[in-house]
Amino acid sequence: MEGHVTPPVAAPARTLRLLTFTTLYPNAGQPNHGIFVETRLRHLLAGAPVESTVLAPVPWFPFRAARFGAWARYAVAPRTERRHGIEVLHPRYLALPRIGMHTGPDALWVTARIALRRLIAAGRCLDAIDAHYLYPDGVVAVRLGREFGLPVAITARGSDTSLLPRFRRPGRLIREAITKADALIAVSAGLKEGLVALGADPAKVTVLRNGVDLALFHPPADRAAARAALGVQGPVLLSVGLLIPRKGHHLIIEALRDLPEATLLIAGEGPDRAALEAQAQRLGLGGRVRFLGAVPHAALPPLYGAADLLVLASEREGWANVLLEAMACGTPAIAGPAWGSREAICTPAAGVVLDALTPGAIADAARALLAAPPDRATTRAHAEGFGWDETTRGQLDLFRRLTGCGR
Repeated sequence: MEGHVTPPVAAPARTLRLLTFTTLYPNAGQPNHGIFVETRLRHLLAGAPVESTVLAPVPWFPFRAARFGAWARYAVAPRTERRHGIEVLHPRYLALPRIGMHTGPDALWVTARIALRRLIAAGRCLDAIDAHYLYPDGVVAVRLGREFGLPVAITARGSDTSLLPRFRRPGRLIREAITKADALIAVSAGLKEGLVALGADPAKVTVLRNGVDLALFHPPADRAAARAALGVQGPVLLSVGLLIPRKGHHLIIEALRDLPEATLLIAGEGPDRAALEAQAQRLGLGGRVRFLGAVPHAALPPLYGAADLLVLASEREGWANVLLEAMACGTPAIAGPAWGSREAICTPAAGVVLDALTPGAIADAARALLAAPPDRATTRAHAEGFGWDETTRGQLDLFRRLTGCGR
């Protein structure tokens, strides 16, 4: 038609190309290590025009024999692997026992710099660095960004904000990284407050909470069958996490003395296992405390579904994924006052947040919840408000602002 003007066709958004840089990422030798980083990245790549290469260095160790414990798992990690369609590189860096906290940034920098140079020389084009954990990862990411001309966003996750800054050199380098990073992500509003207290510009901090995979974590079709498969009867408490002191498993074991009918399932592995087993035996609880070892992430839903309560006795958490995972399976939680707990447990159907982590407080909260449990469907409904879509949109918006890509 004469005079008709065809409107311009908008060009499709260019794919955003990220380098995800972190030492917290699963590998063949440690399939549960940093799975929360992988999960967030998978949802981003599935829901947005984004590509990522993962640079996830692991400590160098020469021996795979099981007698070397956790160190042997580093040797098992391949140099490269593909997980869920994502290319993952695992170059080695020197992590020295006892002094690694102080030498870590420099050792990691040497390895990461070489690996990134090789990627770029091979033709890999990148728009930004998506780094996880402030120290040493975030510290090194900022150095990489400066050398290679890439904007850097660092996600802070908990102890990197609450504990490590107390040490002299880590604290100084963390504060420098916070200042020099182009953007910071906090996984809870409480963690943002911690970053600001360390000197972060509040305008530079975006709160992007971890979500929960509602398709994977859901109530069991037959809860009685799930309990029978575990061989449990009566009240069942569940604790999930590394067997290390700050996770507080010892507090839950102690609390079990005041819950005579209850069984405690502990899913996780770590250096404190022998001590925790000895504690259970010493208290006469051996038959009521079951250590399940490391449980694959995909195998956790039946445990959550069978349990009556999840107990998270951790001293420090930015945003504990296990809380939402349990709730998505219909199981309420008891948690200490760590960052993020009150944001996840913000309704009676979700459970209880303790003012202080003591065995007595855990036992009292467990008795109250067991006596008047919330409706499990209501607990599930609460978790449904924490899917990944909002976090994915937030990441995409942040990286678009940093790079100008994809608009």
